[in-house]
Amino acid sequence: MSNFFGLLQNENMKIYRRSSAKVMIIIMLGLILAAGLIIKFSGDQPKDDPHWKQTLLQENKELNKQLVSVKGNDQMTYYFKKSIAMNEYRLDHNLKPEQGETLWSFVQGAGGSLMIMVISIFTIIIVSTSIASEFNTGTIKLLLIRPIYRTQILLSKYISALLFTVVCLITLFIASWLLGGILFGFGGAGEAYLVYDNGAVHQSSWLLAIWKDYLLNCVSLFMMVTFAGMIAAAFRNGGLAIGLSIFTMMASSMVVGLLQRYDWVKYVLFANTDLTQYTTGTPLHDEMTLGFSLAVLAVYYAIFVLVGWAFYTRRDIKA
Repeated sequence: MSNFFGLLQNENMKIYRRSSAKVMIIIMLGLILAAGLIIKFSGDQPKDDPHWKQTLLQENKELNKQLVSVKGNDQMTYYFKKSIAMNEYRLDHNLKPEQGETLWSFVQGAGGSLMIMVISIFTIIIVSTSIASEFNTGTIKLLLIRPIYRTQILLSKYISALLFTVVCLITLFIASWLLGGILFGFGGAGEAYLVYDNGAVHQSSWLLAIWKDYLLNCVSLFMMVTFAGMIAAAFRNGGLAIGLSIFTMMASSMVVGLLQRYDWVKYVLFANTDLTQYTTGTPLHDEMTLGFSLAVLAVYYAIFVLVGWAFYTRRDIKA
């Protein structure tokens, strides 16, 4: 076990000693800053509405009319019911809605699917180069002269890449929270977060909600990083693993969209990586459930891990 923790420490040191890892984090911080400045200065912030209760009442009247007109459309029906219920909750509990961008809305937006995709690309690069480079440079032979197994080496690289993801997520949260407070005011830190669940509305924590979004959005990241590790282990080619993984990740939504009309699309990996479809009440197919998607993901994950492990541990090392 001590050998494994030594390998894990060594892999983490190699990641953060490289200038590429520092550049990746700087790029991420630059994107957050750019987004904040664009939102802040791209338009005027809406003025405070002293008659917000009347505004919500009028909005609910319009929403009820639209709700009747969308019967049969489950996604739109869910959206209108959710909006109406939240407005009613605010009226009943005297919770004034915030106007314009706030600290928490900025943090939530900064941690959206686009930034998670950027972190996914960074982590794919890390895991692909880490696994393939050991064979390309011949350093795998130096590791194997010690009493350690190839499985331990592979696992240490995989876990180190995932730990890099955790570092990126924590950095993303802290940076977006600080920047959101500076640009939009820390007064919004006490803003109420409303959750619509099974037809009822209740208050929750923005902190928990944002990290829940992070975790749900990271399911795709987790699967693609594992896929990249499998390709790197099978072909010993970091460039191929990076290119193929990023292309697959970018094309996934288009592929699912094209195949959506077929029933068997529910067994496709990318139809199940977006678990937010269950929190928003809009699954790709009505028969799909959270448990079903987790089971499908578990099967794909097992295949990726077993294939990658088999190639990494059984292939001969060239002299």
